[in-house]
This record gives sequence, structure tokens and C-alpha cells, in this order.
Amino acid sequence: MNSNAHPVPAHEDRPGAHSEAPQTNQTSAESASTEPVARVHRDGVDYLLLGTAHVSKASADAARALAQSAEVDAIAVELDSARHQSLTDPDAWRQMDLFQVIRQGKAGLVAANLALGAYQKRLADQFGIEPGAELKAACEVAEARELPLWLVDRDIGITLKRAYGAVRFWDKLMLISGMLGSLFYDEQIDEDEIEKLKESDVLERTFAEFASQSEPLYRSLISERDQFMAARLRNEAQLSGAKSVLAIVGAGHLKGLTEALQSAGDEPTELCEQLNQPPPPSIWGKVFNWGVMGALVALLIWGFVQGLSTGTEVLTVYVAATGGLAALGALIAGGHPLSVLAGGLSAPLTVLHPALAAGMFSAGAEVYLRRPKVADFEALKDDVVSFAGWRRNRVARALLVFVITNFATMIGVWTAGFEMFRRLSD
Repeated sequence: MNSNAHPVPAHEDRPGAHSEAPQTNQTSAESASTEPVARVHRDGVDYLLLGTAHVSKASADAARALAQSAEVDAIAVELDSARHQSLTDPDAWRQMDLFQVIRQGKAGLVAANLALGAYQKRLADQFGIEPGAELKAACEVAEARELPLWLVDRDIGITLKRAYGAVRFWDKLMLISGMLGSLFYDEQIDEDEIEKLKESDVLERTFAEFASQSEPLYRSLISERDQFMAARLRNEAQLSGAKSVLAIVGAGHLKGLTEALQSAGDEPTELCEQLNQPPPPSIWGKVFNWGVMGALVALLIWGFVQGLSTGTEVLTVYVAATGGLAALGALIAGGHPLSVLAGGLSAPLTVLHPALAAGMFSAGAEVYLRRPKVADFEALKDDVVSFAGWRRNRVARALLVFVITNFATMIGVWTAGFEMFRRLSD
């Protein structure tokens, strides 16, 4: 195996930096770019890697210039098929079947995706640059030059699932609360934050506090994606016979992707399949969930064993805490009165069934009672930058009802359990 990497600080004139690569591969756009660049030669293929900030005019200009001038056989971008469609097709959201999303329990995942996009949208509105403009520019140039376009990033849904499954229970609560808290954040973002995006990844910046303290979280959000993109690049090169490739990725991935391309020894197809699997069900997670349900049932039985009045009292506490907080969650999310009622009535029952969630009923009622209009889908990406926008937009509100109802129900379960135990112990 022959692999070598040549970091190319574009702001310096370093002729010697390219002595091991053909001079014809050095472009004027690469030399003029202020964005970080690296080169890797692996398995007979020259990879030119451009690191960008996903909300930066300089990055967009550099990506377009390099994509237009580089003598390459293919262009690769840090996108999966869903994000590529969203970036290149503004009407893609109209195809979303909200009933199916809610029924399949994917509303939380879609909401998380929108919340992540909202951070980039705030930056875009403030600095006047479209989120992902550099990736979109690369896609457009690839089409204009009739070059193959490779979508090499892992599906964001798989990434979020693996990240969520990699951390402990309390960290999960912190991640969920952090995502919800970001909806209320509307402060101006200074230009230093833009520069930090060139040193990290959007997902990493969003979960910076957690990722810095959690090796499993960092591995799922960043390291695994570096390995996945390196494997995808190698796999596509093998299948197509390409000998030179331009890859445009977030600058936070540049170092990890370079190292992965240099060192990865696994067969790329097998590595892609391995890293593209959702996390296996945790037996401890199942034990924990069944344990919580068993404890609640035991507390209810214990109450009725002590007498009808005591049993009725703890049952009332259970219904009030789980149903009341679920209803409150739907109300905070801006749900229809009947959606609030659906969440409140279903919560005491869904808590005792691992395949059901109160948010499914409240959000399902919300979609049925307030069917989204075309205008809601068209305004979706603009509305999700603020909590008021989430509540105003019928699509976003249904997702918010699902998430907050479930989160509030979770709080209700713990509140009910502690209060029931306290009363029975007195």
C-alpha cells in the first residue's frame, strides 16, 4: 500500500510541499484559496481534500473555484442522499408523510435534523450565506462539468442513532434537553463562531460540551464519519476506476479523513457496511425500561394491598403526574386542545407499553386536526430558527408536540415514581 498526505496551507507559497505529487495537479484556485487543503495518494488514486466551513462565503467561493479548475475524475461532497436532496431540491420537504413519520416513531429524528439545520440557518441569515453553499456549489459544478458526484457522508439518522445509543441514560436526557433548549436560543452569533466551524464539525459544535467529555459521543459524531467517508471514497474509486478525486468536507473532518485515508487497512465495502449499521438494541436499556415499568406496577399493587383508599391515592398520583405532565408538554408545544387531551389521556397507558409513546397520540391528533398546508412546508426551514416559528408552522409544531410530550412524560414517570414511593413509605 502506498499512501502519503501533503497538507497544503494555501496562504503560503511552498513549492516543496508538492514535490511528491505531479505539479499538474496543483491548481491556481488551490494556491489562492484561504481554506485548508490536503493531499493523499492511496491505491493509485490522488485525493485532493478541501476543508470548509458550512456557512462561509470564502468557503463557498473556494469550493466553486477549485471544483471548476481541478483536473479530477470525480467530485465528492460531505453529504448523504437525504441532505443532498434537501440542499438541491427546496421542495423535498413536501414529500414528507407526517402520519408515517409519527407512526414509525421517527418524528424525534426529523425534529433533531431540523434543529441542527436551524443553527446553520441562523448563521446564514446573519452573515448572508446559504447553509451548505460550498457543497451546493460543488454539486452544480460537477453537473456542469459532467463529472461523477459522490455523496460520501453517512446518513445523519444513523449518526444520531449511534450517538444516542453510545451514551449513558443521563447523558441522553442532557442531549434531549440541550436540543430543546436550542430552540429558545436567538442571540446573534459572532464571527469567531464562524471561524470555529473551520476547526470542527457542525454536529460537534452543536454538541461541543458533551462531545468534549464523552469519547463514545465524539467517536459516533466525528471519528466514525471520518472512517466512513474514507471508506466511501476508496470504494467509489475502486468501482469507477477514478485516478484523481476532489473531496469537499467540513474542515473539522480534514485531519481525521486524511489519517483514515492513509491508514485504513480494512476492505472499504465491509467497513462502510459495519459503520452504517444502527446501534444494536441494548439489553441493559430493555432491562431498565422493563424495570421502571415493573417498579410502577409494583408500587400500584403495594398501594392497593394497603387498602382501597391508599391504592386510589397512589393511582391518582400516577395518572396526574404522567398524564398531567404529558398534557402540559403538548400545551407548551402549542398543540390543539384535543392534542393536549390525547397526550394526557394516553400517557398513563403508554408508559406501561414499551412500543407506544404519548407523543405518538398527541402528534397524530395534531396532524389530523391541523393538517399542514403547502405554505407550511415552504416556510419550514425559515420557521425552525425560533421557538415561536416551531409553534407557528404546522409541520414543525406536530414534531415539537411529539418531542415535548414524550420528554414531559418521561419527567412525569420519575415524578410519579418518587411521589408514590414517598407516600407509601410514610
